Amino acid sequence: MFGPSALLYALIGLTIVLIATVAFRPAITTGAAGKILAFTALFLLPALCVAAGVSAHMERSHETRFCISCHSMENYGKSLYVDDPHYIPAAHFQNHRVPADSACNACHADYSVYGNLKDKMVGMKRVYMQFVSKPPNPIRIEGGFKNNQCLHCHLGARSFEEGPTHQTMMDSLKSGDVSCISSGCHDTVHNAAQVDQQKMWRPAQ
Repeated sequence: MFGPSALLYALIGLTIVLIATVAFRPAITTGAAGKILAFTALFLLPALCVAAGVSAHMERSHETRFCISCHSMENYGKSLYVDDPHYIPAAHFQNHRVPADSACNACHADYSVYGNLKDKMVGMKRVYMQFVSKPPNPIRIEGGFKNNQCLHCHLGARSFEEGPTHQTMMDSLKSGDVSCISSGCHDTVHNAAQVDQQKMWRPAQ
């Protein structure tokens, strides 16, 4: 069965063949059918290729391997394998509390109404910094890490809501007055600068 990438490449290949046909045999465009063929080859199919390509790459940008493929993100990727349950991303990734193949997106996505669009705009800025400018060191999330990104999954979970500590501060967690990651409770996140000094977990092959 063909995957999305194979279909996209097939569409691009068909487009190239039809454009070449129109370019090297312009006489075929004299009739109505030829004009439809030329319109399809020169306008319709390229537009479909662009739309399909953008869609495929947007989906690929959700993958963990895409997020950590940049050199500046290498230590953040390593931190997912730190053998220490106090490392919040590692604990979530290793125990599949989030999908391992889209772990970065699961925790860092903006779950507001226009969150997906904002995420893509921020992502484009980071791509620009990676290839044209210089990524900041350390890398920081614009506006900070919001509790909503934790509560999106944890709110409603029995283990979370019945936890005595969570119960005493639930309103503050929901309002964002107390941060999940800077309150002294879950404050070891990626710790990328020190990741090479940590013991690593190796999954069974």
